[in-house]
Amino acid sequence: MPINWNAEVIGPLMGVFGEPVTYMSLNGAPAFQVSGVYDKAFFAVNVETGSLVSTSQPTLGVQLSQFPPNSLPKQGDQLVIVGTGEQWEVREVHPDSRGGARLMLNVPGQTDV
Repeated sequence: MPINWNAEVIGPLMGVFGEPVTYMSLNGAPAFQVSGVYDKAFFAVNVETGSLVSTSQPTLGVQLSQFPPNSLPKQGDQLVIVGTGEQWEVREVHPDSRGGARLMLNVPGQTDV
């Protein structure tokens, strides 16, 4: 019997680890609430000098079924992490083929990583 990833895995994970997010789609629809797993993962960047510099890549894991059909996440959308008030813009959307997606985030208006 196949696993219903959305109902049996992603949904319960959002219930435990998700936090409230206000999402604003570029399509002009009113802002709406979703739950997401917010993270600021650290990684090393090799600069031209050969030195490693640590930086972070903020991400938000989301359950796509929480989004209205005409407002699935896309590049340029904006969101606010309710608990911290942090504002972000979606840089990339990485769907996982199981009903979830990882949103790579940037400071609003930032054009690079």
